[in-house]
Amino acid sequence: MRDHTGAEPGTPRLTRWLDARLTRLGVTGVFARDGLLAAVLTVLTFVLLATLFWFAAPEDGVSFDPTRAWLVIAVCGAQTALLCLRRVRPLLCLAVVVGLQLPINGLSLPEVTIRGVAPFVVAYTVGSVLPVRRALLAVGVAVLAESVGAAVVVTPDLLTGVAYVSASALTYAGATFVGGYVATYRRYVELVRLRADEAIREQQAKVQAAIGAERSRMARELHDVAAHHLSGVVVQAAAVERLIDRDPAAAKAGVAWIRSQGKETLDNLRLVVGVLRGRPGHEDGDGAAPVPGLDALDELVGTAGSLSGPVELVREGQPRAVSPIADVALYRIAQESLSNARQHAPEAPVRVALRFLPRSVTLEVVNEPATPRSGPSARTGGVGLVGMRERAQLIGASFAAGPTPAGGWSVTTTLPTNGPVASHPREEATS
Repeated sequence: MRDHTGAEPGTPRLTRWLDARLTRLGVTGVFARDGLLAAVLTVLTFVLLATLFWFAAPEDGVSFDPTRAWLVIAVCGAQTALLCLRRVRPLLCLAVVVGLQLPINGLSLPEVTIRGVAPFVVAYTVGSVLPVRRALLAVGVAVLAESVGAAVVVTPDLLTGVAYVSASALTYAGATFVGGYVATYRRYVELVRLRADEAIREQQAKVQAAIGAERSRMARELHDVAAHHLSGVVVQAAAVERLIDRDPAAAKAGVAWIRSQGKETLDNLRLVVGVLRGRPGHEDGDGAAPVPGLDALDELVGTAGSLSGPVELVREGQPRAVSPIADVALYRIAQESLSNARQHAPEAPVRVALRFLPRSVTLEVVNEPATPRSGPSARTGGVGLVGMRERAQLIGASFAAGPTPAGGWSVTTTLPTNGPVASHPREEATS
């Protein structure tokens, strides 16, 4: 038996609204709410039956003496009041409602069947809160009991008895079926909701794992970049030491370069440590050679073209210096975009565009639709996109990815920049 004190998942909006209002009024719990329902239905039953008996016309063949009419109203009212037990004691409620239906049938005229709302409500409840077998067994016993009672109490006439049996079967079986259907639908909605929640949690876990892995990878790459720059600083410091006496002006310029490189490296370290909180001591390389950057795009494009379809690299504008971490991030975004294109649209042409605009640097990777031989591959939720977006956010760039009008796929990263045109930072670091 399922015991509910509020609106269930999948219930209509009106039911949820009513549940919220009853909770505000302090009407909580199954018994309290069913008691309120029983009180309302009892009043409605009294009004409807009183109106029916008042307007019953003898010339229509329907006439109740006042005593019999008031007895029917009283028994129907008692029957309806018992609905306060419909969910806490559904079988007891069903048994008493069926028992009270027998005197109602006996007090009614043979040609008139009077049935209040209680049999419908209790049968619906039995179908919705009990297992299917128990509900069917209980309803079958109820129909049998009422049919036998009607045959004994009301009339031995076969035709009238069949009418009572049919009315009883339709009442209880129909309402029980509706109750069972509603309960099944609610369980289905709840199951779908639970599965959707589980899928969301799994996807979030995958995304968080991908973000963590990408952040760890970026931290290792920054370690290599910083090591490369710091090694250049050490070399330059040694040169400055030799130039102090011979060429003070050159030594002064070297010190300024060291200060600039040290500040840039420190700023990058602060940025990444603040965002990544990477684990120290975990590295991929030997720390002496820099990780690939934008100057390695030609090699990356050549490798990608040899593994799949044609890949074209287009450069626009004069190169502008970007920070080392941005240099690495843009390269990794291009690398991941080419990998995705090879996976989802193998052999399709790919165009990589690196544009140095007056106030930004834009990297765009666009692949054409998959060729008929390879067939399109459905793009999934994409932890690769998550990693690329994470890198773009780290360097303060905007990131956009989505299908093209032609049916391909486009990945665009735009990095805002300021300052004059300069040589590539890697060349500057090794000069």
